[in-house]
Amino acid sequence: MKVTLLTVTYNSENYLEECINSVIAQTHPDIEHIIVDAASTDGTLEIIRKYNGHIAQWVSEKDNGMYDAINKGITMATGGIIGILNSDDKLAAPDVISDIVHCFTDQHVDAVYGDLVYVEKKNTSRVLRYWKGFSYKRYRFNYGWMPAHPTFYVRTSLIAELGGYESHYYTAADYEFMARYLYRFRINARYLPKLIVKMRSGGQSNKTLAIRLRANRRDYLAMKKNKIPFPLAASILKPIIKLHQYYYTFFRKNI
Repeated sequence: MKVTLLTVTYNSENYLEECINSVIAQTHPDIEHIIVDAASTDGTLEIIRKYNGHIAQWVSEKDNGMYDAINKGITMATGGIIGILNSDDKLAAPDVISDIVHCFTDQHVDAVYGDLVYVEKKNTSRVLRYWKGFSYKRYRFNYGWMPAHPTFYVRTSLIAELGGYESHYYTAADYEFMARYLYRFRINARYLPKLIVKMRSGGQSNKTLAIRLRANRRDYLAMKKNKIPFPLAASILKPIIKLHQYYYTFFRKNI
């Protein structure tokens, strides 16, 4: 089964090469890596051209933000499964994609997600936070739970049916996407207890309290849209329930 990995870039020269090499290292034989660049002005395009033989398709042009670029990449995808790999992240091991594919084929599911670690920018062996997943239970959305989006893989055929990312939710667009698929439309999902992605710290949605509050408001709107009960309470609980991640971090300092 072909897997499409979408990577969105903008002035991503610092870590893009490591991201691409983590895809090249995968043991699964059928991976389509698509890069959607927002007209970078640094050395990003030189890196893309360097690995042109390993990249199925790429485009460089202005867009309306990250999720608009992801939607653009989705229209280019030919794989039966789609996942997102951020330009400063990397797949955690060479067998990640093969294990995801086995989960899809052996368990006949519509979506798969797993574990993620936030790591130090310069030293990806140093774990800052461990996002440990749970087995999928739809009711978990009632108190603000969500899978780690960079580990979320879904069948491409469903996107044509249920729609892509709604970019007007800004940093909450990934949450809205998963809430729509998993909660509102009840697709069949499985948790793969495996470290999928090493994600460098420094996400846009948590830089300041004002940004976090604005993101929390968009989470609330996404919950309301997708008919999650008591969306205000769930949006308040959403950041609080992530505190358990630090428990796993304490016991897993090096990955």
